[in-house]
Amino acid sequence: MSIYTFSDLTKLALPDSIALIGASEKPESIGGRTLDNIVQHSQYKGRLHLVNPTRQTIHDMPCFPSVSAIDDPVDVALITVRADHVLPSLRECAAKGVKFAIIQSSGFGEVNEEGKRMEQEMLAIARASGMRIYGPNCPGLNNINARLGMTFSPAFKLDLMPGPIGLATQGGGMGRTVLQAMARGMGTGLWFSAGNEVDLEVSDFIHYMATASDIKVIAANIEGVRNGPKFLEACQHAARQGKPVVALKIGKSEYGAKAAASHTAAISGSAEVNSAVFKELGVVEVNDIDELIDTAALLAHGKPTGKEKIAVFSYSGGTAAFAADQIGAGDLELSTFGEGTLAKLRDCLPSFAAMNNPVDTTGAVLADPEIGYQSLKAIAEDADVGMVFYPIPFDYGRDTDIAAQNAVRVKSEITKPLMMAWMSDKRGLGHQVLVDGGIVPAASMTNAVHAMKRFIEYGQWQSSVDAAWVPSLLNAKPAHVGAIRTATEAEGKALLREFGVQVPSGIVVQDRDTAAQAFRTLAKSVVVMKIVSSHITHKSDIGGVKLHIASPEQVQTAFDDITAAFAQHAPGIPFEGVLVEEMQTETFVEVVVGIHRDPVFGHVCTFGLGGVSMELYKDVSRRLLPLTPKRAREMIDETRCAQLLKGYRGKPAMDVDALVQTLVALSDLVTQRSDELDELEINPLAVLRAGRGVVALDAVLTLRGKE
Repeated sequence: MSIYTFSDLTKLALPDSIALIGASEKPESIGGRTLDNIVQHSQYKGRLHLVNPTRQTIHDMPCFPSVSAIDDPVDVALITVRADHVLPSLRECAAKGVKFAIIQSSGFGEVNEEGKRMEQEMLAIARASGMRIYGPNCPGLNNINARLGMTFSPAFKLDLMPGPIGLATQGGGMGRTVLQAMARGMGTGLWFSAGNEVDLEVSDFIHYMATASDIKVIAANIEGVRNGPKFLEACQHAARQGKPVVALKIGKSEYGAKAAASHTAAISGSAEVNSAVFKELGVVEVNDIDELIDTAALLAHGKPTGKEKIAVFSYSGGTAAFAADQIGAGDLELSTFGEGTLAKLRDCLPSFAAMNNPVDTTGAVLADPEIGYQSLKAIAEDADVGMVFYPIPFDYGRDTDIAAQNAVRVKSEITKPLMMAWMSDKRGLGHQVLVDGGIVPAASMTNAVHAMKRFIEYGQWQSSVDAAWVPSLLNAKPAHVGAIRTATEAEGKALLREFGVQVPSGIVVQDRDTAAQAFRTLAKSVVVMKIVSSHITHKSDIGGVKLHIASPEQVQTAFDDITAAFAQHAPGIPFEGVLVEEMQTETFVEVVVGIHRDPVFGHVCTFGLGGVSMELYKDVSRRLLPLTPKRAREMIDETRCAQLLKGYRGKPAMDVDALVQTLVALSDLVTQRSDELDELEINPLAVLRAGRGVVALDAVLTLRGKE
């Protein structure tokens, strides 16, 4: 059950009636360009009303002095007036009962604090009236499949190739870059670009396009996610509808995050957490615009299974070998041709051609076009081939044109994806043949392989995803408001024990004699002693930890040393005692588990090799809560340290089953107490030999709002 009510954006994307507020005859003004795009370059069949209090007509079209004077319901108000006139216009629209307002005007939150205050007032108008606001500081909305440009962009009339790609962006410039991929044959049917997202945001557009009948793939250019739960719901909705979401996230580096914040005032968030969330939701994350275009186009041409093996076809031996090398480097798999396919290739190719995958037809296909068609069709029909990769290394004039025609012909006769790369900077007629034939050629071998890898990975995610899993953030209680405090290690371990996590036996003592008695009570041959303090997290840094204590006398000496170090390094901090605890002497592998509250996506679990190894090698995996046994095991298996846990180079296997259970228990703890638990870290968590369990050797818990 959704915790959000997403608005139906049908009348935003294709309104029955539009009011253009700020309509103008000035061709270079925002109002003038928007009017020109709707009247001259769109095929809008609805009703257009012009609003300008200083004019009675514009281009022989009547003008209204205000929105309230329009004797007709208004679906969309296009606001193109100066920033200081926007709020009065919005109030009129709200009073009129306008469904949607698109604010193309700039000068708000992206500029200064006063602009942010004006945006808050916009949002208040929207909430009070039920009118939804798109923008401000945006280039408008382009419904290319319906040939409607509610935009001031002078490029609208140039970028009108319809298609199955739906695009949602925050910035306008890079969205236009995707639209202009029409030069490579990719049509974008619908483009939402909402600028500062004072109300409607990328999540709303993803949710809408998930059920739009003319959209097959959703592409997104994201500078920041404002509302984490809403984004999670929208992406899960798209996944349930079988609509892949391909996203380019800006703001991964510190430089990028600052630029994104200044551009759209977006929250950029942690790049690592964003990537982990995208992966969980099946959002295909890409690293540049080319990869976004290639991947979205490939996904629009077929539904992946995740098991696709690739056949390479080329008329250049070096190109074929390079392609196979790139496929291997990408951890993809070449198909193995059946005997029937090899027989067909022997019948049509010269004897000196390479017929096993990768296929090098040699230049014979350029001399006899039919050879190229027959051999390409033969490998495409092989049962072990899930995808065909056909790189064209150079333009060879008419011969390359014919090769491209054969590729288009084969594509029309098969259901498998045909990925092509045009590697030459010389764009001959053959390139246009591919574009006109519905093939979107990648600009390089590397780009093509990246797209194929993303395609296959999406299929693998679809085949393994648990459709019933719901992120805990969608059901989480609001976090307590109040002071944040760190629990002592003893308090934290007591809570872990309550949830079934194994911790060492220990006793908190206040003096040296009680410490000696604690040693006798524990009846262990060796103990560890630690300062107890809610103010000191890194106890060893101040001499607050003593290891390998083996007698009552050593316990007393260690107590004296710890309390002296505490007094020296932590003056003014109340003494809370010393923890005397059994020391782990069995063989174990040290891992770390951390769960922290991300400000956008809620609690995220991080797992990796313990000690300094996590910081040094960054060998970690991340998951949103809640964890299930399956998700916890996948989390472990993603790390390289999984090999150590399973037994490596003669080392014993460790208790991975107990580790899985512990991860789930920690997830349950944080999920049940999400309103007060901000952060939990166990470092180290000792994973013992198989059958012996795991033990939390240290624990840091940060709580908020109440004791």
